[in-house]
Amino acid sequence: MKTAAENPPSPHTPKVAVLIPCYNEEAAIFKVVTDFKQQLPEADIYVYDNNSTDKTIEQATAAGAIVRQEFRQGKGNVIRSMFRQIEADCYIMVDGDDTYPAEAAGMLRDMVLQQGADMAIGDRLSSTYFVENKRPFHNTGNRLVRFLINWLFKSNVRDIMTGYRAFSRHFVKNFPVLSKQFELETEMTIYALSRNFAIKEAPIEYRDRPAGGVSKLNTFRDGFKVLMTIFSLFRNNKPLLFFTTVSAILVLLAIILFIPVLIEFVNTSLVPRTPTTVLCSALVICSIVSFASGLILDSQEKKHAEVLEILMNLSSRLK
Repeated sequence: MKTAAENPPSPHTPKVAVLIPCYNEEAAIFKVVTDFKQQLPEADIYVYDNNSTDKTIEQATAAGAIVRQEFRQGKGNVIRSMFRQIEADCYIMVDGDDTYPAEAAGMLRDMVLQQGADMAIGDRLSSTYFVENKRPFHNTGNRLVRFLINWLFKSNVRDIMTGYRAFSRHFVKNFPVLSKQFELETEMTIYALSRNFAIKEAPIEYRDRPAGGVSKLNTFRDGFKVLMTIFSLFRNNKPLLFFTTVSAILVLLAIILFIPVLIEFVNTSLVPRTPTTVLCSALVICSIVSFASGLILDSQEKKHAEVLEILMNLSSRLK
């Protein structure tokens, strides 16, 4: 009879899942699934259909994907269901429109499984995005969002809004998906930065949609949602900086309004602009309240971060 030492347990083979959220991607989904099956034969390919009115489900099934449906509209809702329902060691998220190369999937997988990244980002903007993308306002929007987030969070992420990413199980099971639509990628990036997850990036080629593919993005509507997401997450994750900035703006406005009143008082010993004086006093009070709110919320945010870190450590040990 052989002992346990003579029959060591076989090493765990990491499980890889490719996540493809889809809405009316009949023109490209068969090729996307086939390409990823070829590049990652060990992976499970999941296509979550989000109320498509074309033959997306039929094409994905024919290509050999595991097809499920999410009836709540919006990419954020789809990813929320994917993260909750699918178990894996590495998750690769990609759009179903064939704009991202399947050839980069192995590199992103290795960045998670071998290099310790919690989120591996496929960076379009350092490669072919600005040449291939035919929508100039999208180019401007990507630059603006990148600048804002890197400035606010003191980071150097090159592509904030890419839809091609790989994640560790640790990130997926601890990320609270709050967005419902296309602001999801921005939310993911800010969450990873604010919670000190390990982020790695690699340039990838980007190609425009194939013939027959239609973008679901509305440049101005979805761009506004992304900016509001940045505003909200900045306020929630860096409350001291946010409310101190508000406080400084209010004080500056009060000073500007009060200078003419002060000059007139020095010259005449009179304060004829009583409403302006009252307004300046109110602005200063609001400034003090804003600064105090920032201090209180910053203390709460740090305590929340400590609790979250403890919970994530516990979940890692119980894995």
